Amino acid sequence: MAKIIAIANQKGGVGKTTTAINLSAALCHLSRKVLLIDLDPQGNSSRGVGIDINLQKKTIYEVMQGKIDIRESYSHTFFDGLVVIPANLRLASLEVSLYEKHVEKPFFLLKKVLESVRLDFDYIIIDCPPSLGLLSLNALTASDSVIIPVQCEYFAMEAVAAILSTISNVRQSYNEALKIEGFLLTMFDSRTQLATEISEQVRTLFRENTFFIAIPRNQSISESQARAMPVTAFRPTSQGATAYFALAREVIDHEK
Repeated sequence: MAKIIAIANQKGGVGKTTTAINLSAALCHLSRKVLLIDLDPQGNSSRGVGIDINLQKKTIYEVMQGKIDIRESYSHTFFDGLVVIPANLRLASLEVSLYEKHVEKPFFLLKKVLESVRLDFDYIIIDCPPSLGLLSLNALTASDSVIIPVQCEYFAMEAVAAILSTISNVRQSYNEALKIEGFLLTMFDSRTQLATEISEQVRTLFRENTFFIAIPRNQSISESQARAMPVTAFRPTSQGATAYFALAREVIDHEK
């Protein structure tokens, strides 16, 4: 049965989408079957694996509306073992649509639709939007665990406090089994004192829940995004790719 992992932090620009794309690709490289769910109306996870979101008529929006079966929304990629459920701007109207229809238990929609496909994959990775609204709450309610990317910059700990508060609320109200898979340090530059200080602070406060690997600032990651490819495929020997391969191994090791 697939392990469902949300990549969440309400702060934008911390590397959620980059992590969702490259962790998914790295897990596939390690012979795991992965379903990547783009739950951000910007659709950047979809774009990041080469999907033209403007052409997609069957997305996670239609799935959560109950208009199509989840398997009808699959977009197969050039990467062996990686299936994507794309998103586009239609997803931004989901909350209003559900409100108008008076849908009961709106935070359980994603959990319900994923039940039928959990046996088809080893991992289901959910890329959350930079907010803590309906979409993110659906992701956290459906997930077994959450990876929290922490950018090594000022205000990082404020964002961490906010997402921890949300996780606590989700545990109390919707998903008592939700665990923290790990805090992931992103955009780490060992040459700067600030990055080192943030890293030490996170590792001290969350010693048992911080991934050993930190994702470095790396030009190859930026270049791979411009090519609509995971860095693990674009430049597999780069520092960025090596870091995401290491992250995938840590995630797999957690199962053991």
